[in-house]
Amino acid sequence: MKKEIESSSDAVKEQKSVKKRRRRKLNIVPTDGFGNVVFLKRILISVLAGVTYPRLNIYNKMNVEGMEHLKGLPRRNVLFISNHQTYYSDVIAFYHIFCGAKWNMKSVKMPWYILNPRAYMYYVAAEETMKQSGWLPKIFAMTGAVTVKRSWRAAGQDVKRGADVSAPGKIKKALDKGWVVTFPQGTTTPYAPVRKGTANIIKTFNPIVVPINIDGFRRAFDKKGLFFKKKGTKLHVRIKEPIHFDPDASSEEILAKITEAIGQTPKKG
Repeated sequence: MKKEIESSSDAVKEQKSVKKRRRRKLNIVPTDGFGNVVFLKRILISVLAGVTYPRLNIYNKMNVEGMEHLKGLPRRNVLFISNHQTYYSDVIAFYHIFCGAKWNMKSVKMPWYILNPRAYMYYVAAEETMKQSGWLPKIFAMTGAVTVKRSWRAAGQDVKRGADVSAPGKIKKALDKGWVVTFPQGTTTPYAPVRKGTANIIKTFNPIVVPINIDGFRRAFDKKGLFFKKKGTKLHVRIKEPIHFDPDASSEEILAKITEAIGQTPKKG
């Protein structure tokens, strides 16, 4: 009887294994895990990088510090945390930098990287922002948006609602595929508090955490990051060494460390 049960269990495992192999064979056109065809996503990122390069490096001057900290990072399970200044230009700048890192470039002054960009890049964005009317948010969403519902903000108003229970699963899926950018404050307002969701993601999925601090984007672009406010602005992106958290660290300790790492500790006085 015991042998029959073991034989039946082995048969079930073999059936599951066969089904997995069949699914892999059927997946002739690779996707990024969110339904976006990787080949088309690369083309889209290349086009957007070509169009937006002058905004960062001709009309304005972007200085990137710390590219060496991207070298040697694994292809998956890397979480970048940053302060937030515009809806779109921040992410666009990071995509340029990450594509440059794929080519082992020390800067993004020469945009050769747009010929073969990194495809498995994602960024966490408010669902309401990415579902705005118009074609532009839809295009940006196709480049790797992981949309979540903010529990404290909706339609430009402060709200109180339950956390988006689907968010951790979406972010985990993105981390399993590649590099993910998140803005832990969840707003472009400077020195806003870091939200607890980021601490939960770090505690639950234990990604490599790389802090980034940006400056100048708020002066150069409008709030959405689509139109110029002041050309000739110096844009600064500082990539820091990965930070490590004690396995027993509390959420409050993680939040404090994140706040300091992205340069958002409120100034005294």
